[in-house]
Amino acid sequence: MSDAVNNITVLAGDEGELLNIAGGKYRVLISGEDTGGNYAVIEMNVPPGGGPNPHAHADMQEMFYVVEGEIEFRTETGKTVAGVGGFINIPLGGAVHAFKNISGQPAKLLCTVMPAGLEMMFKEVSGKSPDEARELMKKYRQVVYPVDYLG
Repeated sequence: MSDAVNNITVLAGDEGELLNIAGGKYRVLISGEDTGGNYAVIEMNVPPGGGPNPHAHADMQEMFYVVEGEIEFRTETGKTVAGVGGFINIPLGGAVHAFKNISGQPAKLLCTVMPAGLEMMFKEVSGKSPDEARELMKKYRQVVYPVDYLG
């Protein structure tokens, strides 16, 4: 096991790498580099109307905990609104999903991904144009669907 995996990580509220993703500000709290690739945790600050288009990543489980605000999650089986304390699990296998802040207030999510890797994609696409980001996402086996794919 590497030293990074054995070390306890403590971050202050203003620490962590900040990224511009899908109209929001994301902060990497712990990355795969710190966990031996096992998982990553990302704080997602999503402005009103913000959130990613429908997408899927078959090799990764993604879990969201709503810290602040209201988020509408859409999947192929329907949609649901999750408020403070809500939890959403996207299992391994590539389920198509999207989310959007449907409120007039900022929302904050804690996103855990297993195994790690999504944070590396976020680092590469941060600040890129949608076309550049789409090309980079292919490298991470993320499939992006049309904005209206989930209705």
